[in-house]
Amino acid sequence: MGKLDRKIGLITGGSDGIGLATAQRFIAEGAEHVYITGRRQQALDEAVKKIGSKNVTAVRGDVSNLADLDKLYDLIKKQSGRLDIVFANAGLTEAAPLGTITEKHFDDLINANMKGLLFTVQKALPILVDGASIILNASVSSVKANAGASVYSATKAAVRSFARTWTVDLKERKIRVNVVSPGPIETTMFRSLGNNDEEKKAFVDHVTASTAMNRLGTPDEIAKVVVFLASDDSSYITGIELFVDGGLAQI
Repeated sequence: MGKLDRKIGLITGGSDGIGLATAQRFIAEGAEHVYITGRRQQALDEAVKKIGSKNVTAVRGDVSNLADLDKLYDLIKKQSGRLDIVFANAGLTEAAPLGTITEKHFDDLINANMKGLLFTVQKALPILVDGASIILNASVSSVKANAGASVYSATKAAVRSFARTWTVDLKERKIRVNVVSPGPIETTMFRSLGNNDEEKKAFVDHVTASTAMNRLGTPDEIAKVVVFLASDDSSYITGIELFVDGGLAQI
């Protein structure tokens, strides 16, 4: 038996990185069906091949586009009839020091990391079963400061705040809401932070040295924690922010 037997799960931003690793873990743990979303069809097609299961459906769409979310949930309702797990993972990271922040930078991050996440969860409610698990992907940046990350960090602090309030909003339905906050994880997105190769390497080296374990985490290390929060192993856990960060937020 797997930890997620007979569960129907949705993972937004599931075409690579943490989302893809989580989809792979969901299938390995016996999920009945997993839906993944992303904005690029080619990346979604490649993800489905990597997962290698007939129990995966990839749906192209942007979580900040409410019409795309409506189409997504219409499809899930038609095909599966319900959801047991939502991993609101899709998000955007981009740096801009104070003094250089543009309206576009602000809007892009707010739309992806707050608006998209909020409506991903809200529009799922009609097909979420009582006792479901919602996991929100935030970041160690919800509590740690990095230069140029004021808007990004604010959006991730908001995710933590969403979880507290939604835990109360949904308690009558016994729906658990928790946050996973990754530290530096070996993903394409993380490796892309910086304006040039020198800046990118310097950032990775600095953040890596800031962790107690002196290394980057892997997407699968996050995926294992998401499985824990999605499963009955965490049946008495709700409203938490669980840092998976090599100790970065703790030291």
